[in-house]
Amino acid sequence: MTTVSSASPAFTGRDPDNRLYGPLPDVQAESGYADDHPARVGFFTDTSVCIGCKACEVACKEWNSLPMDDSHGVRDKIGLSGMSYDNTGMLSANTWRHVAFIEQSRAVDLPMPTHRRPGDDRQDTGLPADPITNGQADSLVTAQTSVLNAEALSEYDPQTGQSGADKQIRWLMSSDVCKHCTHAGCLDVCPTGALFRTEFGTVVVQGDICNGCGYCVPACPYGVIDQRKDDGRVFKCTLCYDRLTDGLMPACATACPTESIQFGNLDELQARADARLETLKGQGVETARLYGRDENDGVGGAGAFFLLLDEPEVYGLPPDPVVTTRDLPSMWRAAAAGAALIVGAVASAFVGRRR
Repeated sequence: MTTVSSASPAFTGRDPDNRLYGPLPDVQAESGYADDHPARVGFFTDTSVCIGCKACEVACKEWNSLPMDDSHGVRDKIGLSGMSYDNTGMLSANTWRHVAFIEQSRAVDLPMPTHRRPGDDRQDTGLPADPITNGQADSLVTAQTSVLNAEALSEYDPQTGQSGADKQIRWLMSSDVCKHCTHAGCLDVCPTGALFRTEFGTVVVQGDICNGCGYCVPACPYGVIDQRKDDGRVFKCTLCYDRLTDGLMPACATACPTESIQFGNLDELQARADARLETLKGQGVETARLYGRDENDGVGGAGAFFLLLDEPEVYGLPPDPVVTTRDLPSMWRAAAAGAALIVGAVASAFVGRRR
């Protein structure tokens, strides 16, 4: 789970006048919805079963009529990064779901093939057999047979392999998306109301109201929200708000063939994630962890959280995300105190002059 390393006294959770941080049991009620509002929904993304098929990316673009873009975010252009099978590169205003491909490997001591003189592999040369080259060839054949053996290949499984030869190479895949934070910095700083909290507890951008100020872009601790270059308006995942209002699942979760992306009641998803983590730990996957699950983290917990198989930084996620508006009350108090001090000093100067 994520933890927050900040030692700020403002982050104690004991300030009833500051609702910009800490646990928030009912985000919809906090946003003004009646008590009979729907349950909060979200995503639980289990990266341990993600196969990198990108069905979620395609479904998201198809349903939301998002334009094509390349790995650098250039619109209406096809292009690979040259570094990975990842052809989108990052979340952007035109890519609301992004499947990250992370290849991990380590050096191993494998037998290398040797090259003999031309003609040495011909039969009936009349020359005596070379015991050195024959021995090398036998070693190579043995190594190839071992690697091609299905039982030997199973030892390379990154999640269940226990032998000394496991984890030589593995792919970590994760479908990233907006986190729909409990305390959303983007929502806090929006001056036009283009960003709003829905009755389902999600955060949505209204493109027709956005004025392109861009305040929300640096306010997101995850770097999710992005501006389109042509008109400056921001866009991000809406958790398929239009589908939710019709009782349908989001397009990405519907298209996922392995149920890596799970949608539903957030409380139920959290319980399911806790059980899944316990199962993986019991199977020896000590690196497994939940990211965005902890309501005491810097954003009050996320509406879209993940089960990861390595450190968050490996997936390009911040280890300790903190809502950027968390310290606004203490900052305003400090600013007010400073202003009062200046006014007092000026007043004292005038009083001194009169004397």
